[in-house]
Amino acid sequence: MSRQILILPGDGIGPEIMAQAERILAAVNTSFALDLVTTHALVGGAAIDAHGEPLPPATLALAQQSDAVLLGAVGGTKWDQVEMALRPEKGLLGLRAGLNLFGNLRPAILYPQLADASSLKPELVAGLDLLIVRELTGGIYFGQPRGVRINAQGEREGFNTYVYSESEIRRIGRQAFVAAQKRGKKLCSVDKANVLEATVLWREVMIELSADYPDVELSHMYVDNAAMQLVRAPKQFDVMVTGNMFGDILSDCAAMLTGSIGMLPSASLDADGKGMYEPIHGSAPDIAGQGIANPLATILSVAMMLRYSLNAEAAALAIEAAVGRVLDQGLRTADIYSAGTERVSTSQMGDAVLAALQA
Repeated sequence: MSRQILILPGDGIGPEIMAQAERILAAVNTSFALDLVTTHALVGGAAIDAHGEPLPPATLALAQQSDAVLLGAVGGTKWDQVEMALRPEKGLLGLRAGLNLFGNLRPAILYPQLADASSLKPELVAGLDLLIVRELTGGIYFGQPRGVRINAQGEREGFNTYVYSESEIRRIGRQAFVAAQKRGKKLCSVDKANVLEATVLWREVMIELSADYPDVELSHMYVDNAAMQLVRAPKQFDVMVTGNMFGDILSDCAAMLTGSIGMLPSASLDADGKGMYEPIHGSAPDIAGQGIANPLATILSVAMMLRYSLNAEAAALAIEAAVGRVLDQGLRTADIYSAGTERVSTSQMGDAVLAALQA
């Protein structure tokens, strides 16, 4: 029985990097007889231009009917003046909520070929392999009430609500503990329990959950210290779990340890393993259309999709190995280029990965 994959190229560099990822997906679909069928739809700014809204009902319906979703990127300066409720990013948030994608897995892996591209000294980051598990559908990004109002002094004030229920914390905690069991069996829970009551509860629930996972070493860290430790000694971490806002910030910080945000994929999963997969970089409108964007994060997102939602581990490993061989060849897009390597375009990088995959 065929499985349905929804392709959402999105905005900015999204269509460019997605075109290369689709070539890789098509290749493994054939070579591994995966019987995957792809469908395309609009989201974000592209959907605003075509339909007047960032997440058309038809796009959400297709996503809900699919076995997995592959997303490029959304947003751009073109839509900066659109009212908040209709911003391109609302399409992304709507997909996460509509698909109940509560768990975001963001690996930060430093390929040995790119050790010199990191902003930190090689000895601090060589061998880095950490996973950040971010709660994705709760916290301050979704909490109510929210808005801008006039206060008692007659001035404008903005307000947002940071709220987490015990069940929300428990389900992301379980996902993180299971991930840690499959890795180095170390889990660091990141909160701000010295200031925020919502994260006092977060810490309490994580401690309660740890009794079900005695093989995993649980530790706790305040988010400000966690940010500092990611820069000071990142290899101390194996798996980190945290809320929506903290995870958003820390995962981007961790990305730069690897040399380029253009190298890192992500998975957003529901309770049954269905997911949406996307590179963690944005739409980069300043370089859109120039053919210089790095497609590797999107290609590696295909590998994550094959692994977590489609149970095609061999195909996932083949893609990851192909990316490694291309880096061994010294091929680099502009974001990871350095002296002594060969600068290539977006499509040339796609050509190289495809050739390595088929070799």
